[in-house]
Amino acid sequence: MTMTIEQLESEALNLPMDSRALLVQRLLTSLERISTQENERLWVEEAEQRYQELLKNPEQIRDAETVFADIRASLK
Repeated sequence: MTMTIEQLESEALNLPMDSRALLVQRLLTSLERISTQENERLWVEEAEQRYQELLKNPEQIRDAETVFADIRASLK
């Protein structure tokens, strides 16, 4: 069974912190092995996906000021 990115993210966030850190390190290292063109292609693909999600759900758009205010409030 193939996992979606969302399912994979959910599973990864349930890992202990040290395991998550190791996973991040391995993923970042794997990105260093790709060409500049492939890296750019992947970022364009990601940006397009995010844009399409925003078009489907414009109510999820929040300005940076609100996002940072929420983050500060959650850290108190």
